[in-house]
Amino acid sequence: MFSVVIPLYNKANYVEKSVGSVLGQTFRDFEVIVVDDGSTDEGFNRLKSLQDDRLRLIQQKNAGVSVARNNGVKSAQFDYVAFLDADDWWDERFLEQMAKLITDYPQAALYATNYYSVKNGLNRPAVIGVADGFQRGYIDYFDVYAKTFWAPVNCSYAVIKKTVFWGEKGFQPSLKMGEDLDLWLRVALKHQVGYLNQFLAYSNQDAETSQRALGAEKRWKKEEHVIFNLAYLHEYENQLPKLKYLLDGLRLRSLIPFYLQNAYSEEIREIVKTIDFSRHPFLYRFVYTWPKAVVLGYFLGKKYGSFVKQSMIRMAHKARN
Repeated sequence: MFSVVIPLYNKANYVEKSVGSVLGQTFRDFEVIVVDDGSTDEGFNRLKSLQDDRLRLIQQKNAGVSVARNNGVKSAQFDYVAFLDADDWWDERFLEQMAKLITDYPQAALYATNYYSVKNGLNRPAVIGVADGFQRGYIDYFDVYAKTFWAPVNCSYAVIKKTVFWGEKGFQPSLKMGEDLDLWLRVALKHQVGYLNQFLAYSNQDAETSQRALGAEKRWKKEEHVIFNLAYLHEYENQLPKLKYLLDGLRLRSLIPFYLQNAYSEEIREIVKTIDFSRHPFLYRFVYTWPKAVVLGYFLGKKYGSFVKQSMIRMAHKARN
């Protein structure tokens, strides 16, 4: 029933756990396709030692995560494709519960489950913007996402109909940051989204930042970052207030690093002037309108405070163990 696609690039320390969490699923009707995107470490070779007929390994020259996932789906034999990043993992019931969700809510084209954000070895429940008491069913993707700005769908806890995936031409190869958001937006505009409010996936925030799309040192080109490539949605934004609010919130959050480094200043100025700041937290009016020296000082203090807090959490965690 499921083709599980895992893109791999230099995640030797994590990929065996990731693949193992799939092979250990209670639901057995699946295949696993790992697409190595030109890794230079030993991760791909380590997987060769795994003896399981459901596991297929593919290698390609480095072309980016979008191309890797697309190539994985090209090889998929089943009607539903599940994605998992090589440093994340699933609860053993993930596919079992996704199969039930698909059976119970067949009108959806995209399905997802709640998850834990793993930081300093601790599992922090994601705060998804569903209504109190919501357990499972169809959701308004734009509204739910905008409630808390915790992503309700991600490439480590999402399942999509393969026909819909190709109907949208898959992930945009040029995008390396937010390529999944771009696809989910396109799908949610045309199809229903099914959601299960159970914590069945683990998003690993402890992985080396150099191997994560949100790593602190990453400085994406505007052609690679989804936030600069949303013009095709302007017509929909004018018709759908919830989509407009969501995208503006994502713009305000995502553009901060570029803005503070004086990167793409003209483009950012044009984007920001279309946003109604009164609808968003005061922080963003502060960031984009106060002197940058003051704003930089604020973030420096916040970064230092976060470092101290995380250090204390790590010490406490080690003491308990």
